Amino acid sequence: MKLRLGTRASRLARWQADWIAARLKELDCQVEMVPLRTEGDRRTEGPIGAIGTQGVFTKELQRALLERRIDLAVHSLKDLSTELVAGLVLAATPRRGPTADCLVAREADSFDGLPEGAIVGTGSLRRKTQLLYRRPDLDVRDIRGNVETRLEKCRRGEYDAIVLAEAGLVRLELAEAITDRFAPETLLSAVGQGALGVEARADDTDCLAVLARLNDPHTRAAVVAERTMMARLEGGCLAPIGAWGRVDESGRLLLTGRVMSLDGRTKLDATETGTPEEAESLGRQVADKLAGQGAETLIHAARELEKQIRSRSTRPFEK
Repeated sequence: MKLRLGTRASRLARWQADWIAARLKELDCQVEMVPLRTEGDRRTEGPIGAIGTQGVFTKELQRALLERRIDLAVHSLKDLSTELVAGLVLAATPRRGPTADCLVAREADSFDGLPEGAIVGTGSLRRKTQLLYRRPDLDVRDIRGNVETRLEKCRRGEYDAIVLAEAGLVRLELAEAITDRFAPETLLSAVGQGALGVEARADDTDCLAVLARLNDPHTRAAVVAERTMMARLEGGCLAPIGAWGRVDESGRLLLTGRVMSLDGRTKLDATETGTPEEAESLGRQVADKLAGQGAETLIHAARELEKQIRSRSTRPFEK
């Protein structure tokens, strides 16, 4: 069986695509790589919210799928909207990589070791608000670009430190750059962080049958719980929302969700436990507990901020 695999051209995206291709070749599939550029790749300056709300790294791949130019697309699952496109399905979620966020610092030896007023770079409201909750003295600024570009900006002294996903650094063999790993209590990861999502057409039964063999059941349960929580909160991928689903040694599925205020002063947490088969129900339960604490007000404020950022952008964005 021959499959055309769509991928973004960044080094990390190619690593992800190559990893999936290698697994498919083990299943006796021939794989043709089809590189594609997304809106997020083309526009690398300014806040990510100025481009659009969701899909800036996925829409071109999804369009290629629907137009049958490719047979499957590989995404960082945290980039994939919880609102799936009609005609497409999340066909596979292979075993998850590290979920933590990491600090890369020029001089400090830990997060707590950063000097007062240190400039920290991140393109994520989720990270920014949680950092400020722990260290309100920090000067947290926006940063864009791929992993290598961000590391170089830090080395040049534009930032005292930056925050990146551990999974990306490990996959690019850049783990030696890590200064400190954040515990979930300090910085809860993004929905789907560390996981890959393989998307395909819902009517492509032959392709779906092959991709199903790449699924990891524990990963699937964890990310379904996280994504259900996000969808119920109607948070969107740019809201200051964190989640961590995991299956423990006893086989129980745990889900922790977090919603932050934009100023980093308010933190709402909720945790529930169930079975992997109850992943969707668990996601709804955690979302409802957060909503009961006032999460909707915080998420609404994040949406309003995003609208303001987009209105200040002088270039059109992809809808």
